[in-house]
Amino acid sequence: MTTLAPTPSPTGAAPAPTFDPIPFSRVTSVELRKMFDTRSGFWLMASIGILAVLATSAVLLFAPDDELTYETFAAAIGFPMAVVLPVIAVLSVTSEWSQRTGLTTFTFVPGRGRVIAAKALCAVGIGVVSMVAAAAIGALGNVVGAAIAGVDTVWNVSAIDLGLIILANVLGLLVGFMLGVLLRSSAAAIVAYFVYSFVLTGLTELLAVNQQWFADARGWVDFNFAQGPLFDGDVSLEQWAQLGVSGFFWLVLPLAVGLRMVLRSEVK
Repeated sequence: MTTLAPTPSPTGAAPAPTFDPIPFSRVTSVELRKMFDTRSGFWLMASIGILAVLATSAVLLFAPDDELTYETFAAAIGFPMAVVLPVIAVLSVTSEWSQRTGLTTFTFVPGRGRVIAAKALCAVGIGVVSMVAAAAIGALGNVVGAAIAGVDTVWNVSAIDLGLIILANVLGLLVGFMLGVLLRSSAAAIVAYFVYSFVLTGLTELLAVNQQWFADARGWVDFNFAQGPLFDGDVSLEQWAQLGVSGFFWLVLPLAVGLRMVLRSEVK
């Protein structure tokens, strides 16, 4: 760490040394290591690959021969990824409060915004890498399944479709991250995520079935619903606009509130 030249003190006392801030790259590498260096963190990360292998194996064992396509493998792997990745994002934030390491972290790096940005970068990076690795496992399963069944290998998910699926999963991950920042409690944030993903989605679906006005406006107010076209691989300009508007209210605005609370709250 580089020591800057001390400024002369008018009282004659020895001036306090000043130091360069810790580089953001080092903060990021530390936050990344913190996500792996505990048993729970390690196995949570390992569960991504384990679940991808299990989902691929389930398709190989139980799917009919005519459904042994890459789309089937991608759909089977996508569901556990959509559950695990937001939990990883939640724990990357809430660990500072649940494990009481926040005081140490924010003492070494007083700029809390830099720490939160590093956590977000690590979480998104892990999400993207995990999805690419899961896609590779699914591709291998597609080749093996077609060879075992004696059918042609069907690649019915394009690179653009795969990119949109990764984007959808990253958005889900960011929702988990936002809840972690907003609530700063592992249990509360995880429960809130499952309520948001499953309970709230069921309620909005029921409302859309019974109220036509809500069915017409649902894409503008239901962020989960607005992400649906990303999985389908066909997104119109209006659907992109709906994703942006609903994402602002369900992701950007709560995240901004949570960040303000993190920056201003007392860390004990």
